[in-house]
Amino acid sequence: MPAELATIIDFIRYGASRFNAAGLSFGHSMDNALDESTQLVLHALHLPHDLGPAYGQARLTAEERQDVMALFTRRIHERIPACYLTGEAWFAGLNFKSDARALVPRSPIAELIEAGFEPWLGGREVSRALDMCTGSGCIAIATAHYHPHWQVDGVDLSEDALALARENVERLHADNVRLVHSDLFHNLDGEVYDLIVTNPPYVTHAETDALPAEYRHEPELGLRAGDDGLDLALEILRDAPRHLSEHGLLICEVGESEHALVKLLPEVPFNWVEFKVGQMGIFVLEREDMLAHHARIKALADARRA
Repeated sequence: MPAELATIIDFIRYGASRFNAAGLSFGHSMDNALDESTQLVLHALHLPHDLGPAYGQARLTAEERQDVMALFTRRIHERIPACYLTGEAWFAGLNFKSDARALVPRSPIAELIEAGFEPWLGGREVSRALDMCTGSGCIAIATAHYHPHWQVDGVDLSEDALALARENVERLHADNVRLVHSDLFHNLDGEVYDLIVTNPPYVTHAETDALPAEYRHEPELGLRAGDDGLDLALEILRDAPRHLSEHGLLICEVGESEHALVKLLPEVPFNWVEFKVGQMGIFVLEREDMLAHHARIKALADARRA
């Protein structure tokens, strides 16, 4: 350990330099080396994530220095996402437990949740909402937190992910969240929602195979979605109208597979959401528009399962 390192700022700077030199990949909640280094240092020191800058000159004890360097070493040599090392991730202003049972929470849908899903809801009444492919439960729980009068279901195929989601429901006292084990809509017969939000797997086979080592620690089930990344999104588009109320709304994240989706269904009036940082591959679609193009959507979705 370099003897020159003494303060919190010293270690944050050193960690960021080491991470960049090692060619680490970022994108699991944090998108750069400096933020990840800050996250790991503050976690090792049992300090809050929003620690004021005045504490930056505080000096570490010998034991604390060892704890910080141990996290740096694991991050570099094992390529473990920082949120898995700390066991927590922030999403929509809430602190979630995060581990390898589900993807690290990071969807830009957080911005929509904090904005009350406006202007897309247009003030329409919502009593029931669904988070399809809930993973850690972050979207369902954050939605329920900001809308305590809504009943929110979180659905996932993975029992491991649902176990983590249950821990987060308890952690964040989300009493208006129900978790359901289901392969998409298969176990939701008769269930109807005013809003369906989904961040399904949407990474192509080729992209999944080429992902940096950090992504190997996440469950592949939450990433891989066929040759064009649309295997699950098309099923959701096909089946969502049966589970939406008359004026129901679907919000779906497809990431880079947006281009393939528009090419497959150029006639569908997808509304692509603009975020603070630009377009992020998330569309909004009315139930009536899915019904109007149901035959084409069904043909494409059915072909995937054939």
